[in-house]
Amino acid sequence: MSKRILVVEDHEENRRILRLLLTSAGFELIEAVTGEEGVSLAEAQRPDLILMDIQLPGLDGYEATRRIKAIPALRQIPIIVVTSYALSGDDVKAFEAGCDAYVTKPFNPRELLAKIREYLPS
Repeated sequence: MSKRILVVEDHEENRRILRLLLTSAGFELIEAVTGEEGVSLAEAQRPDLILMDIQLPGLDGYEATRRIKAIPALRQIPIIVVTSYALSGDDVKAFEAGCDAYVTKPFNPRELLAKIREYLPS
């Protein structure tokens, strides 16, 4: 059974790139465009891992992460921030919100897959 990854990303091109990368690596994808939708889909779908953008319309990735991690049934789901918003201290802010790892865009596809596999061993 393939592992399911929830991608929370508002830019269509970034979702397309992640979709191609992850499906070709054998993962099943669930996609959300907003932080609110990401929280809702995490509850409904219970993915194995979440890739979270920070700059989202409405509820940002930090708050979406806090809300997901506050739900006991979802607390153990690893959340990897994938963001171009890489200012000094943003990684600390992401970890304080509950993220498990932090990857900046543009990312190296092999490195991102390696990071995902750290949390989703086969």
